[in-house]
Amino acid sequence: MAIELDIASLANALQEAAAVEILPRFRNLGEGDVRIKSEAIDLVTEADEAAERLIRARVQEIMPDALFVGEEAVAADASLLGKLADADLAVVVDPIDGTYNFASGLPLFGVMMSVISKGETVAGLIFDPMGNDWAIAEKGSGAWLCSADGAQTQMSVVPAPELSQMVGIANTGYFDVETRRKILMNLADVRLFTSYRCAAHEYRLFCGGHMHFLMYNKLMPWDHLAGTLISQESGAYAARLDGSPYLPRRLDGGLLLAPDQQTWELLREKIFTV
Repeated sequence: MAIELDIASLANALQEAAAVEILPRFRNLGEGDVRIKSEAIDLVTEADEAAERLIRARVQEIMPDALFVGEEAVAADASLLGKLADADLAVVVDPIDGTYNFASGLPLFGVMMSVISKGETVAGLIFDPMGNDWAIAEKGSGAWLCSADGAQTQMSVVPAPELSQMVGIANTGYFDVETRRKILMNLADVRLFTSYRCAAHEYRLFCGGHMHFLMYNKLMPWDHLAGTLISQESGAYAARLDGSPYLPRRLDGGLLLAPDQQTWELLREKIFTV
């Protein structure tokens, strides 16, 4: 039996966290409010932690039986990540996706949430604090761009042009140096590739029809579960680089998304030859 979700309340929790904990700190972080986690480009701020606490409190009110897996909670207790695969119901949250941008004063960050039921992603939400709108998908119900005034627009990927005219995201930073060099050489065959250091906005651009592919190697669930479902509900084809499905329990193996399977296979053969 499908679970019934209060998507509106979950969406409101993300908006509240942005209004109360994130936006007041944007370009207003104090000394000591930014800390390095694993390396200089992997940061956490006071806003990340405060926003996650608020979202967690709201999720406990809305879905008291759900396992809560937040990026900052996992940083404090890595065992949480292993519980995701076997959970009957879980909520996965990235309180600020694009923390490096946020801490740098760049207005390119988002708040992401996914709902997992018995090992399958059943809902995804990406909130843009600067635009005050959401990209939302429930499995089987399409993907929608939802404005604060209640307006909704269905999201859809666009057909890809020929390879030489494709535009997309290629996040090569977590490959070994030789593999990265090979992929970067192959990428000379597309029109344009980039990375915004913010999967939230990259997924929104792709699902809005403004890009033709997304490729990632590091697969932390808070970064990709919501966006992958929203992409699939926008008509995209998504799979790990070996062709297998991307599931919540998968943390490696890369991820490639394209408007359709034929384009996916072309990109896998010509560009992402890992």
